[in-house]
Amino acid sequence: MKSRSCVTTRQPRISRHWEPLSVASSTDLPTLVLLHGLLGDGRDWQPVIEAMPGIDCHALDLPGHGSNKGLRLSGFDEAHEWLCGELAARGITRYRLAGYSLGGRLALYHASQSPAGLQALLLENCHPGLPVAERAARLEHDEGWARRFEREPLAQVLADWYRQGVFADLGEEARARQMAKRLGNEGRAVATMLRATSLGKQPDLAPWLGKTRLPVRWISGSRDHKFHRLACQLVKQGCNINHLALDGGHNLHASQPDTFARLLRDWVKQPEEKSHD
Repeated sequence: MKSRSCVTTRQPRISRHWEPLSVASSTDLPTLVLLHGLLGDGRDWQPVIEAMPGIDCHALDLPGHGSNKGLRLSGFDEAHEWLCGELAARGITRYRLAGYSLGGRLALYHASQSPAGLQALLLENCHPGLPVAERAARLEHDEGWARRFEREPLAQVLADWYRQGVFADLGEEARARQMAKRLGNEGRAVATMLRATSLGKQPDLAPWLGKTRLPVRWISGSRDHKFHRLACQLVKQGCNINHLALDGGHNLHASQPDTFARLLRDWVKQPEEKSHD
């Protein structure tokens, strides 16, 4: 795969792309960049960030979400270019990157393009990509959801979205809270992002994980059986990941912000990390 390194030239900061979810940091630590999942925004990381004083954190709004609802992408290459632009606009040249679910997949693709300045990667309940034979079915599956987000009342679609198996650990009260948080989304923007970043469009990055020398920490929730199984399979395949399982479901940083903050803080402060279990 041809590498696409980030342009590190300083660009003007675009205010509508900026999420002020950062705290003063020690200059000897790299910046921590955080990417949320589908339907979320940068504020999802706020409880985690507040538990990590002294670390410079930048929680970005993905295209189609939060302050970037009007920003559209066509695929993973554009997502990589968007992230490079966000980093350049903030003058970030040395960073660790963490992503959850969709944000993890975008972070993984970004890392596979060998961007200058990326020091380590942390992925929370993330999918490495499907074999070619399974991608058409996934595209059809995601297209079904995209049409619903476009055409149906958002509350109705969210009620079904959060009944998917990966959210099985959520109780009724937690599910209702999650749905209420997501009602600020725009259905068409979500549909566009879902199509652009469908798992059916993502390359299978397991081979890259098998040869990369970049330190990769992979976090799974033991009660999220699908993604925990995927992580264990990557380890068995000999991928260069450091796998850690937490007792939890799909959205670990939301359900266990203090635990996740300790994990991130320790990870950021490690000057070097072995990339194998």
